[in-house]
Amino acid sequence: MPRIVFDLFPSLERRGGATAPGWFDRRENPTPPPLRGTPPRRGGEIVRAPILASPMLASLLIVALGLLVATGNAGAQSWPAHPIKVIVSQGAGGTPDIVCRLLMERMSRALGQQAVVENRPGGGNVIGAQAAARSAPDGYTFFFATAAALVTNPYAFKSLPYDPAKDFAPVAMAGKAAFLVLANSSVPAKSLPELIRMEKAQPGKLAFATDGPRNFSGMVAAWLNKLAGTSILQVPYAVMPQGIQDTVGGRTQLVILAIPSAAPFLQRGQLHALAVTSARRAPGHDDIPAVAETFPGFDFTGWFAFVAPAGTPQEPIRRFNAEMQKILADPEIVKKLRDVGIVTEGADTPEGTGEFIRAELARWGKVVKEIGLQPE
Repeated sequence: MPRIVFDLFPSLERRGGATAPGWFDRRENPTPPPLRGTPPRRGGEIVRAPILASPMLASLLIVALGLLVATGNAGAQSWPAHPIKVIVSQGAGGTPDIVCRLLMERMSRALGQQAVVENRPGGGNVIGAQAAARSAPDGYTFFFATAAALVTNPYAFKSLPYDPAKDFAPVAMAGKAAFLVLANSSVPAKSLPELIRMEKAQPGKLAFATDGPRNFSGMVAAWLNKLAGTSILQVPYAVMPQGIQDTVGGRTQLVILAIPSAAPFLQRGQLHALAVTSARRAPGHDDIPAVAETFPGFDFTGWFAFVAPAGTPQEPIRRFNAEMQKILADPEIVKKLRDVGIVTEGADTPEGTGEFIRAELARWGKVVKEIGLQPE
């Protein structure tokens, strides 16, 4: 069946002399061939029919096509079209809030849209996590999740108004925070092995101030007891500042705190550090042994990760992740995070973030089973 080829630029064909092969020769027939119906042929050749004989019209058409392409590309890269929201399940002024606001200030610059931090504290991270899980999966709501919200709450509560495994899509890692096992200045033990020997020699003389058996410090204290074969008491506090003061005052002898929270008490000599809960000694605190040096494999740190409501499109997830990777590679940000006790290893990928969270969920499940924690 004959074919017809349309030319946008007939005026650019050779003028004078022989015409280009297959080109409609105006000298032979001044009337252009019809654009519909059977295309004209000459000697068995396909005739090329000009669409635009005017260079000006052709140029205008190219400009219009360029605008269409540009518009299409802009649409594909239009996220975010308005401010995004990041939910934090702790109150303003705490370490999670400080870290999130630091990162979102940079994210606002990178995206060209404001990243608004919304504090939804209470209920052991449940209120904030539930609000994030129930948000529209449109790429404009993210959750700055803690280990408690995603991996310990499922074991601490009989039921949750959200499913950590199904209601969130992983986006990016932010950082990890090591904790210190601290003792009142009057406690003679200066290391974890010494503390264990002291407790076994005089059982019942020591007590941990914790944030409750179902929260981080309570679980770590219980796990240390299990590994060491000790029975150090736990005194739960609704608010940890009171627990810290009681440890400083000697009512309790031990407490587990994030490094920034412990710093002023260490500087004043009111508490001394026995060990750090991370797998290795913490940067800037090389003189404090890791618990893993006594119990190999021990590695319990707090951590922060960005997740989004399940069903969020991949475009905002990938863009958020890429920008966070750049932010966490900035030496200034690395230093500011370290100043508040956070060590970052980059944003990882969404897939890597998901694998990390699943591994943490399994690890904490083992701990909960070993310490015999019953959910409430």
